[in-house]
Amino acid sequence: MDDRRRGCRARGLTAAALVVFFASPARAQIYETVGTRAQGMGGAFVAVADDATATWWNPAGLAGAYFSAVFERSSTTEPADAARAGPAWRGAASAFAVSFPVLGLSYYRLRISEIAPQTSPAGGPSGRPDPGAAGVVLRSLATSQFGATVGQSLGAHLIIASTFKLVRAGLTTATAGSAGNSLDDAAHLDVPLETSGDLDIGAMALIGRTRLGVSVKHVNEPAFGDGASRFVLARQARAGLAFSTGPFSTAPRGTADSLTVAIDADLTKTATAFGAARHLAAGVEVSLLGRHLALRGGAGINTVGDVGSSASAGLSLALQPSVSLDGAATFGSDRSRKGWAVGLRLTI
Repeated sequence: MDDRRRGCRARGLTAAALVVFFASPARAQIYETVGTRAQGMGGAFVAVADDATATWWNPAGLAGAYFSAVFERSSTTEPADAARAGPAWRGAASAFAVSFPVLGLSYYRLRISEIAPQTSPAGGPSGRPDPGAAGVVLRSLATSQFGATVGQSLGAHLIIASTFKLVRAGLTTATAGSAGNSLDDAAHLDVPLETSGDLDIGAMALIGRTRLGVSVKHVNEPAFGDGASRFVLARQARAGLAFSTGPFSTAPRGTADSLTVAIDADLTKTATAFGAARHLAAGVEVSLLGRHLALRGGAGINTVGDVGSSASAGLSLALQPSVSLDGAATFGSDRSRKGWAVGLRLTI
């Protein structure tokens, strides 16, 4: 009878642990997930935001800009050789955005796949958690968003803008073994999607060659799913400062080369597979050879939780006078930032 009671109790504690895991906040995409130029500058881009990726970074960056179109692909896998027991995660993003001086249209598709070791709160004789007691769980979060960005100048020095979004998102989990045990298996889980409206807001102050920017994502904090699969896209906010010695990089070809220096700071925390993230970043972009070549570099630090740092490098090559090929890579101890991005950018 005692053995039966102990067995029931163990199963109950394991079930409780799984409920706690499934009820945890969904991992969100950090700001740095999208934007090849932004990634090359270490993630310091809220006050730069002068191409079509402003629809992600800061809607207010579109006002007064030239025509821009961007197609990008980025990926992050950490660790590169994921152990079967985890923790490990993979983030993949595809982006297409086009912007005019008063309008931006965008589509972003994001997917986060995780291997999460689940532990039972009941442990051995010491009372500590018993790793592996509840197995390993695969988890996959998918979001697609369609956005329309509009802005308004308030005088000569201030721009306010918003991105109205239609978001389709969903979360699914599965026990490793029954659904595989790799990040590839997690990425192929079937994710049921729901639709909700959302809003991003941005502001940009222009003072000579200096720009001050602030951006708030997921103002509505839309919720998706129910029960164990329910999650909320939590509100995110970020501020930045940028200074350029010449025109920002969306200026017409043939203008003078320029140097841009920027710094960004998250104003909110974001949950990631490895804990909370709140980033402080700085970056630089220099245009050379009549704007046919651009070089970028940057660094960032996670100021909360398991503090880690990152370094980034990127470049752009002008394939034609108005078409550039962008690339960037980020590395370091900040496990939420490691990855690469490539993009094709049209600027007129």
